[in-house]
Amino acid sequence: MIASLRGTLIAHTGTRAVIDVGGVGYAVAVTERHARDLRIGDTVRVHTVMIVREDDMSLFGFADEIELGLFELLRTVSGVGPKSALGVLGAMTPAAIGRAIADDDDVPFRAVSGIGPKTAKLIVVTLAGKVVAPATTSPGAPDEPVALSTVTAALAEALSGLGWPERTALQAAAEVVAADPDAAFAGLPVLLRRALSTLGPSRTRLDNGSGARS
Repeated sequence: MIASLRGTLIAHTGTRAVIDVGGVGYAVAVTERHARDLRIGDTVRVHTVMIVREDDMSLFGFADEIELGLFELLRTVSGVGPKSALGVLGAMTPAAIGRAIADDDDVPFRAVSGIGPKTAKLIVVTLAGKVVAPATTSPGAPDEPVALSTVTAALAEALSGLGWPERTALQAAAEVVAADPDAAFAGLPVLLRRALSTLGPSRTRLDNGSGARS
């Protein structure tokens, strides 16, 4: 699996970029927003995901792990394929996606080419709780990152399964993943142990299993 590429941009047509890495040119599909920042001859690095089908093998590249995580989450929505997910990320910033989902607002998604009303609603419903809205900032300040990476989402889900409230699980998972630049390679069991070492035993789980409730 190709997780990232670093090399020289040698060709650039629309949302298709070709990156030379050690003499090998990799064709990578990128978002429209990302494509506008690319310049031939520049050294670029993209976080990538390879999608293999019977008749196709494609690389999709992203400027950072936030967009990559959102891409993976969007693909979990029924009716959203790789091209549609890339279209959403090309039309909306991660902050805009986070706000729309937090506000249960499917209108921005309906404005994306290829996303119909039904799919737009499914995006909001499916990703509710998996994407965090931007933190409130002072006027003119940049939005905070909003997307939970797939690793963070999986860790939060595991903690919730152990009885922790969803908000607490999300916060703990985000802190554990942010503390380790190589969290994506650590494995869920390792990350879960780290999270539990800071959280301690789940009161919810203990209370539900003790039968002490009146």
